[in-house]
Parts: sequence; C-alpha cells; structure tokens
Amino acid sequence: MSRDICVHTWPCSYYLELEKQWVPGKLSLTSLSLKFMTDKTREILVNFPLSSIVEIKKEASYFIFSSITILEKDHNKHWFSSLQPSRNVVFSIIEHFWREMLLSQSGAAVEESSSPMTKGKELTGLMACTQKRLEDTARVLHHQGEQLDSISRGLDKMESDLDVADRLLTELESPSWWPFSFKLWKMPSETKPKWDASMASSKAFGKEGIVIKIPAVISQKTESHVKPGRLTVFVSGLEIHNSDSLLMHRFEREEVDDIKVHTPYEISIRQRFIGKPDIAYRLISAKMPEVIPILEVQFSKKIEFLEDALMLRSTRTSPLAEKGYSVWHAASGLLDQAMHCEPSSGNQEGRPLQLQMSEPLISEGDSQELRQALQQPWHWEQQ
Repeated sequence: MSRDICVHTWPCSYYLELEKQWVPGKLSLTSLSLKFMTDKTREILVNFPLSSIVEIKKEASYFIFSSITILEKDHNKHWFSSLQPSRNVVFSIIEHFWREMLLSQSGAAVEESSSPMTKGKELTGLMACTQKRLEDTARVLHHQGEQLDSISRGLDKMESDLDVADRLLTELESPSWWPFSFKLWKMPSETKPKWDASMASSKAFGKEGIVIKIPAVISQKTESHVKPGRLTVFVSGLEIHNSDSLLMHRFEREEVDDIKVHTPYEISIRQRFIGKPDIAYRLISAKMPEVIPILEVQFSKKIEFLEDALMLRSTRTSPLAEKGYSVWHAASGLLDQAMHCEPSSGNQEGRPLQLQMSEPLISEGDSQELRQALQQPWHWEQQ
C-alpha cells in the first residue's frame, strides 16, 4: 500500500505573497505531504513534504483573521486562513502527523547510522513484524476462546440449576417418608463456587491484556472540537484517554455496536442506546493502519470499511497479505542460496572475475540470526 494516501481535506484560503491576495481552495494532507489546490483553476499552488516543515504555528493575519503558518527549511512561510471546520482542528491533525513523521524518521536515522541496511537485516525485520502480528492475533483469539469457555460454563450452570429445580419439584411432590430427599438440598452449593472462581479468573485476564497503544487526535459529537489523546486496544475492549492520560471512555467488547473505517488513518466507534444519545468517538492517527487489522479480528462482524478505506482492505488481500507465510519460505530459500554459493576458481564462459567475487547476499551474522529465528518454536506470552 502506498503510504502517500490522503488523510483529510479542508476548505481554506491561501495567501499569495506576490499578488498580495487570498485565494480560496482546499488544503489536503497526506501521510507524507501537504498541498493546496485552488477552487477556480484547480491549480496546485503549494505542495511540499512534511519532512521539510520546521515550524507550525497559530497566528493572526492583520491581527484579525485566525490563520495557520507553516515554515519550511528554506525559510518559505505559508499562510492558511478561513479554515473549516475550525483552525484548531486543522492544526491538531497536521501537527500530529508531522510529529509522528519526525519520530519515525529519527528512529530510522538512528538505525541506519548504527548499521547499514542489508538484505539479511531487512528479512530479519520483516520476520519480527510478522511474528508480532501473529502474537497480537493469537492473544485476541485466545481471549475469544476464553469467552466461549465462559459461555459454555454458563450454559452448564443453567442446566445444573434446571436439574436442581426439577429435583426440588420432585421432592415437593414426593411423600414425606421418602428417605433420600435430604441429599438433594446440598447439590447447588457444591457446583457454584468452582464456576464462580473460573469466571473471575477469566474476567481478570480480559482486563489486563493490552494488544496495542497508539497516539490519536480525538473528536466527539462534532468535528469542530478535537483534542490529542491515546487509543488503547485491550483483548476485552477499547479505552480512549486524553493527553493527560485521563480516561475519557471505555468500550467493553460487547458494548461496541459498530466501527467504521473512513480512511486508513481515521475510524469512528459507536455504542447505541435507546432513549438517550449514542456514545461515538472519531479518531485520526498516523499509526491507525497498525490498529485496523487487529480491530478487524476482534470486531469482525461490527467493522465496516467505507469507500475511501476499501483500498486498505483490497491491498491487504493482495499478495502482500501472504507475506506472513511467504517470508519464512523466502528467507529459508535465500539462506540456502546464499550459504551454498561458492566462488568459482576461474572465469566461466567469459564472465568477468568481478561478478564471481561479488559479496554474498546475506552476511554470516545475518544468516545465523535468520536461522535461529526460523528454527526456534513460535510462542506468545499472555499479558
């Protein structure tokens, strides 16, 4: 999937410095860049990457009109005003994606400076990502199995209670001289504590399992009021916190009625009520593509991909979706090919000596690390 996907578009005006006038148009944010297109001529006046941004500020033009100014590395300053639905919304979302891009770039730069990226390290990182995805999925499926076990225990208890009620009715109808009636009253107390203990342990496990945690821009009711916060995905539900780590709302797993994926970076979560307003939150995050596959496993019957987000699902069902399976076989084949390649003693069929003495695809250290990762048994730990 291409990373340069449109996240959001806002109507606004852009200030042309040379002509000293404001031009109406639309400001579009992608995961990698920011651009402005005029309404009248459909001309792109501004198009620059987020990595070139030095500063984003809220300012006022002529001390009256609220604006957003963006300063680039080459000291070009861009003014955007008349932002809809509000300046704070546009500022919060652009700043979020800019900061996340800077964090990802700094992490990649540190990794590149420490050691050059080789084919072996690329395969090792790919296997690590695949294993993490499998662990997250296994944790969710394990919790679903715990829920099915709880339902089964509940049905067994209901059946036991019905048997007890039937016996009690039989006791009431039986003659007073029946010698075995006193044993029937002890049966409920023997079966209840064991069931309660297992249910308590299952409930305790569900509240502790954290699957993933990401920063997000959160809005409720209207899109004109947003605030930075955090989305936490548990095996038992979802939690939304504000920037001060205070809990805004917790959705238990069974309380979530629908999750709509608007774009690969934006979702909405809703809990319906009868007789009072629904509880709904809308979240935008640069890390959302990492969360959507997990939500799709947890809420498979409640998640809906809207038109702009269908590309995310279609891309994941493409051959890239088989990467978790093929990476292990590709790594094994590449290892065998690299380890069994021996330099020839001389030129064969006129080939240059330089090609035969070229460096191997995978270094010795990378091949040992890959072999250990391929041979060790896959496991996951409950949180």
